[in-house]
Amino acid sequence: MGIVKETLDSLVITLKNLARKPVTVQYPRERRTMPERFRGVFALTTNPETGEENCIGCRLCQNICPSQIITVIPEKREKRSYAKDFTLDMNACIFCGLCVQVCPTDAIVMVRANDEVGYSREDLFLTKEKLLANEKKYQDLISPMTGSVLRNMQTPPRPAPRPRPKPQPKPEEKKE
Repeated sequence: MGIVKETLDSLVITLKNLARKPVTVQYPRERRTMPERFRGVFALTTNPETGEENCIGCRLCQNICPSQIITVIPEKREKRSYAKDFTLDMNACIFCGLCVQVCPTDAIVMVRANDEVGYSREDLFLTKEKLLANEKKYQDLISPMTGSVLRNMQTPPRPAPRPRPKPQPKPEEKKE
């Protein structure tokens, strides 16, 4: 008797959902709206006025990465340091965003693109040239959550200054 009841319950659920509108999104033709804070691909930024890269080769992103997938080789040039080589291996990336948060110059950012594909492991190994090209390729999809914005969000507010106590008048001593 138990099997018949369970079978009939399953059949009722199936019949209820038979006339329902499907929720499947036909991906290439239809696209879902991405959440505002979605993170998918990395990019290195450049200064729009001078065209120079923002990375100063400080290696903070390399040191904080829990997966140890970032390699930065700094190079000292005329006035400041640059990254001679910057590589990021997306095969093991956990998309935690710590590298974005610690960057003092907002050089590394995450892009809101979700359709970047790779057909081999080498496609997911991002060199400095690929990262700089991602900035131009996804210029309008760069996440507004840069390192400086994230640090400001996480900085605790300063406490309001305490009012200073008003000086009390000294009691006058009685003269005898």
